Amino acid sequence: MPAGTTLYEPEVAPEYVHFMTSGLTSIVAYMSNGSGTEVGIVGSEGVVESFHLLSSPSVQNVQTRGWVQIAGTAMRMRFSDAYKEFLSSEVLRTPVLGFVQCQGSILGQLAACNRLHDVEERLARWLLMVQDRVGGEVLPLTQELLAIMLGARRSSVTLAASDLQRRGLIEYHRGQVKIMQRDLLENAACECYSVTRRLFANLYLQ
Repeated sequence: MPAGTTLYEPEVAPEYVHFMTSGLTSIVAYMSNGSGTEVGIVGSEGVVESFHLLSSPSVQNVQTRGWVQIAGTAMRMRFSDAYKEFLSSEVLRTPVLGFVQCQGSILGQLAACNRLHDVEERLARWLLMVQDRVGGEVLPLTQELLAIMLGARRSSVTLAASDLQRRGLIEYHRGQVKIMQRDLLENAACECYSVTRRLFANLYLQ
């Protein structure tokens, strides 16, 4: 799945359910003027269309759009078949519901984060969350994309990224962010990272 691939649109039953095996999908909420901000991310830990499975294909109230942010791969299943399996199989339903609860908890935490914490703290938190899901030190992320994901002005993200780079925590060059000192980046992140990391780590421990 190349970067930029749209996996589902608002208020429309998706054709497929995607089980990510690599890469990263962004869940983005858009306003009427076309501006948008990220409200969730899904890597190999979850099902991109998990919220869609909570209601029938004929009634879909999911308001976000899901698109591939970092190119990767996925296994997919027709949504109609996945919905039937979700209803009939506890083996599938239990982990999907656990993932939905995790995503909902992270969404609530990030809503508070975006209101209360500064851009640099949020940028550090977001880079760590992305690395947790895709692995590796180098992340293909442009400043324009970072601004959309953080719901911040590009100039603000540029200043925040420059400061993190000046302190030796990251390197930013030609659309790529390299995490240089993860432990220090964790110190630079807001408290929300520890909360979201705990939710992520405990996802399938039941």
